[in-house]
Amino acid sequence: MGGRCVMSETKKQRPPQKQKQQPGKQAEMEPLPKAELREYKPGGRLSEKVAIITGGDSGIGRAVAIAFAREGADIAIVYYNEHEAANDTKQFVTEEGRRCITIAGDVADAEFCRKAVLKTIQAYEKLDILVNNAAVQFPQEKIEDITDEQLERTFRTNIFSFFYMTKAALRYLKPGGVIINTSSVTAYRGSSHLIDYSSTKGAITAFTRSLALSLAKRKIRVNGVAPGPVWTPLIPASFEEEVETFGANVPMERAGEPDEIAPCYVFLASGDSSYMTGQMLHPNGGEIING
Repeated sequence: MGGRCVMSETKKQRPPQKQKQQPGKQAEMEPLPKAELREYKPGGRLSEKVAIITGGDSGIGRAVAIAFAREGADIAIVYYNEHEAANDTKQFVTEEGRRCITIAGDVADAEFCRKAVLKTIQAYEKLDILVNNAAVQFPQEKIEDITDEQLERTFRTNIFSFFYMTKAALRYLKPGGVIINTSSVTAYRGSSHLIDYSSTKGAITAFTRSLALSLAKRKIRVNGVAPGPVWTPLIPASFEEEVETFGANVPMERAGEPDEIAPCYVFLASGDSSYMTGQMLHPNGGEIING
């Protein structure tokens, strides 16, 4: 999701804006990201499934929660402290006729991740899908500017949490279970100003491939999504001037919307992708990815 674009007067798409802290507030964004999937046609692909989505309060996580609900799944939204956004997402889910619980806390903490999974089991008595999606990013022009505290925070949130949530979830995932990990285009092309973030996303890609091999005999599939520039709260929480033309440097000359990314997660969560594991999907506006 991270990415910096070249400024161009002809490609400005939104006003400059800056939020003070990560992971950002969706309600303060202009324009608001599109997450409601108004044109989406559900097909009952996830009927009666239960899914945990980290970072499910806003951005891609919100769109995935709504899409899963439309496909028939009950949802557990795990989020940091954006209570209003999480409640808004919960309302979207319940309007689809599905159940939703919200669980606030820090996925960088292993004990919280164990408790989040347990709360989901207590609410729904099973678990079918884990979406590891939570992330932070803190741009720095030079590696020397990345403090030890920032480095640890980025890795704990972006990749340690994937280990913690997966280890907790595997106690309950049965054959046919699914794990979906959110990586990024920066895992493949790098980013000069998001060195630590890009490194975690590269680790997520390797984690996805390795975990898929490890769990294949248990009939649990593991795949991922590596979005390009997407208009989510992480962007105004990370940049200011670049917000105006964020995403304009990809072939489609615009950032993606969360509801354009969510169908990738539906595909990977459903039986439509039954012969896929260890793979990454690349909704990125046309960037050609090698690796």
